[in-house]
Amino acid sequence: MGKSIKKLKILIIHGPNLHLLGTREPGIYGKTTIAQINASLKKIAHDRNVTVCIKQSNHEGEIIDLITKTNFNGLLINPAAYTHTSVAIRDAIAASAKPAIEVHLSNIHARETFRHTSLISPVVRGTIMGFGPASYTVGLKTLLDLLST
Repeated sequence: MGKSIKKLKILIIHGPNLHLLGTREPGIYGKTTIAQINASLKKIAHDRNVTVCIKQSNHEGEIIDLITKTNFNGLLINPAAYTHTSVAIRDAIAASAKPAIEVHLSNIHARETFRHTSLISPVVRGTIMGFGPASYTVGLKTLLDLLST
């Protein structure tokens, strides 16, 4: 009998206030809803034969629990406002020792000065930002490519 190939599992986390996508500041975040983004991510996962676990949370501790207590091969995360404030999420990502990609709908460097610093960027493989919902799809495809090499 041949070896069974274990299916890759990707943890996708949407941070605080992202459940409001589509209606929250559409001039910055666009009109695409979180459900539409998730549908695009699920299609990529289906096409690439991987499993995705998609979660949205407004709570820092819940995000940390997801990262540290979920079995996954790679992480795609939009930490949203926690990007600039959460040492705890940064530490959880580092502790997971799993490949991770940070995504943002907007270009954080083109926004208010307090948004220019990401505490998350130093502990992820890369950051994709400024491309609206495509930041997520490019992020997922890139993460899957990293995991397949």
